[in-house]
Amino acid sequence: MAVRSTPSPTLSKEIILNVNGMEHELIVESRTTLAEALRINLGLTGTKLGCNRAMCGSCTVIADGLPIFSCTTLAVETQGKSIQTIEGLEKNGKLDPLQVSFIEEDAVQCGICIPGMIMSSKALLDKCDNPTEEEVMDAIAGNLCRCGTYPNTIKAVLAAAKMGYGR
Repeated sequence: MAVRSTPSPTLSKEIILNVNGMEHELIVESRTTLAEALRINLGLTGTKLGCNRAMCGSCTVIADGLPIFSCTTLAVETQGKSIQTIEGLEKNGKLDPLQVSFIEEDAVQCGICIPGMIMSSKALLDKCDNPTEEEVMDAIAGNLCRCGTYPNTIKAVLAAAKMGYGR
């Protein structure tokens, strides 16, 4: 009995991604996730892969102002969107005030969740310049911190808001 091979459903696609304000032309397999494209194709390794199942939030980036899980979003789906990663926060060698606030409030432990936590928090502060504690908790609800720094994360986001972040 002969076995027939099926053509691979994965085809290479040429795409243009707008990441951190710069356009990047890439050739990716149609099944390539945004996280893979960022980390492998663009070398932006700040976006972490924790679970690869949209359950931990360490891969969170901002797409057109909304936090998304980049581990389950296909790169081809993000063409035409403005993607912001943790690397896009630093300007002229200086950390973003939200990053500084995370450090000052001791919200950083092992570091796996931090890029996703910061990006989820940034998305909130970009829309709401004076969030409540509950709004911060809602914004980071999709981000798992195995070290349990949630109280300090909330303090960091509220402190950044008080400093006028996003205004």
